[in-house]
Amino acid sequence: MEAFFEIEHLSKSFGGLLAVDDVSFSVKAGEIYTIIGPNGAGKTTIFNLISLIYPASSGTIRFRGQDLTKLTPDQVVSLGIGRTFQNIELFAQATVLQNLLIGRHVHTPKNPLAEIFFTPAVRKREMANRRAVEKVIDFLDLASYRDATVAGLPYGVRKVVELARALCTDPKLLLLDEPSSGLNVEETDDMAYWIQDIRDELGVTVLMVEHDMSLVSRVSDRVLALNFGKPIAEGSPAEVQAHPDVLAAYLGLAS
Repeated sequence: MEAFFEIEHLSKSFGGLLAVDDVSFSVKAGEIYTIIGPNGAGKTTIFNLISLIYPASSGTIRFRGQDLTKLTPDQVVSLGIGRTFQNIELFAQATVLQNLLIGRHVHTPKNPLAEIFFTPAVRKREMANRRAVEKVIDFLDLASYRDATVAGLPYGVRKVVELARALCTDPKLLLLDEPSSGLNVEETDDMAYWIQDIRDELGVTVLMVEHDMSLVSRVSDRVLALNFGKPIAEGSPAEVQAHPDVLAAYLGLAS
């Protein structure tokens, strides 16, 4: 049976530094799969390779059977892979609504002439995009912030807005890069519920990078631990957290 998402023998070097070293794993449809590891383990680099921000040095990345390494970043999003970033990437002087509508841009055909004359087809598409964005706003309880400028929002709300923009691309696979980073306990609790609802209610498969082990344990079906770019353990959250190599590398305990 074909894997929903699969990485095989993926490596990436930057000069003499091997940031990702022969990594292989697969994610099942409907799964929440989390990558953990200490700083510099190669977690975000893997996300950047999937998004084609960096080209892979070697290996393959397949999504629903298609090799992503031969595509462009916008084609990856068009296929149904959305993502958030470790450092929030939003248009600070735009409103929440405007940022979310930008997330729909991937579904906009490239026809400048039709856009200039605002043809009936363009109007119909814009109305459909607005309806899709409003559904995401309702889903993540962002209605009270719809017309607020992003720059004036609290950090925790901006994290949710970035999550919302990723959902507005209509992903089938969602890459979450440290979704709880910078959040307080209550905000992290809310994020855990949303991650589960994204999978359970929206049917979106989640691939996550995360440091907060309580969040990892709460939402993850399976976990992959990395150290120095190499896999050291894979399994359930409890199995991985108890692995001696993980205790040594990630938690800083002696093996």
